[in-house]
Amino acid sequence: MKLLVTGGAGFIGSNFIHYWLKKYPTDYLVNLDLLTYAGNLDNLEDISSHPHYQFVHGDISDARLVNKLVADVELIVHFAAESHVDRSILNSADFIKTNVEGTRVLLEAARQRQIRFHHISTDEVFGSLDFNAEKFNEQSPYQPHSPYSASKAAADHLVRAYFHTYNLPITISNCSNNYGPYQYPEKLIPLFITNLLTDQTVPVYGTGQNVRDWIHVDDHNRGIDLIIHHGKIGETYCLGANNEYSNLEITKLILKLMSFPESKIKYVSDRPGHDQRYAIDSRKAQRELSWSPKINFQQGLQETINWYQQHSSWWKKLKS
Repeated sequence: MKLLVTGGAGFIGSNFIHYWLKKYPTDYLVNLDLLTYAGNLDNLEDISSHPHYQFVHGDISDARLVNKLVADVELIVHFAAESHVDRSILNSADFIKTNVEGTRVLLEAARQRQIRFHHISTDEVFGSLDFNAEKFNEQSPYQPHSPYSASKAAADHLVRAYFHTYNLPITISNCSNNYGPYQYPEKLIPLFITNLLTDQTVPVYGTGQNVRDWIHVDDHNRGIDLIIHHGKIGETYCLGANNEYSNLEITKLILKLMSFPESKIKYVSDRPGHDQRYAIDSRKAQRELSWSPKINFQQGLQETINWYQQHSSWWKKLKS
């Protein structure tokens, strides 16, 4: 099988490419990535000359290029997205162009050839949960609160519209917060790890009580694999790992695992429109796909810390 992977030089996409080539060595992957600030070919340096891998530098909004690339692929796996909430608050234009228009261009190319299309989305499209509310699931209403989450919600709706209007064979996955190797060091876990490794403080928004559900990127990619091979066309699957922690709890756990004092915490002004809590109910994926997370959170977090400690040359150039 030949796949077009968009955004494959980013955090989740590059881990997916490593995962797929290892599990399906006879498949062929084309990686389309614009290499904006979070796209990094160093993530894929070890497979750059792999005979079943091709990198294409380009924009998913470029219809001519996309149509050329999809001419002989059987599956599009769509990771490409602008994904940082703070950046979307400062300037939403790139988020609309990539996450909405880019998705439309890909869908239109897929429609012309009826190519199987899997779209990776986020729990942030559902908005914010009260602390005692039921977790998000596939029937949760969309209530995005940031330009980033609004752009991803729009993309989700477009994907479903192409299924209902054009009978395009699609699936969607909404995941909780990912962590693991190759994550750009502006995100919470790698930011805090790399700050501590360079003797800086760790910035906690507000009082740090906002809660997130964390999933290791390898568990996430196993879920995507199962959806691609066994998911029902037209359906959405939520992928989370039941690892709900407040930002302050995560901060203190990282400090403990790295043997730093809590005096390293620096409380900063809260983010505008900061969602209170995200949490994913994965029972549909567990029931229909026999998927469940395998990586214990504290073990996965320690392994992630170890990875950043051992790959300082990878992240130092990104923080300079």
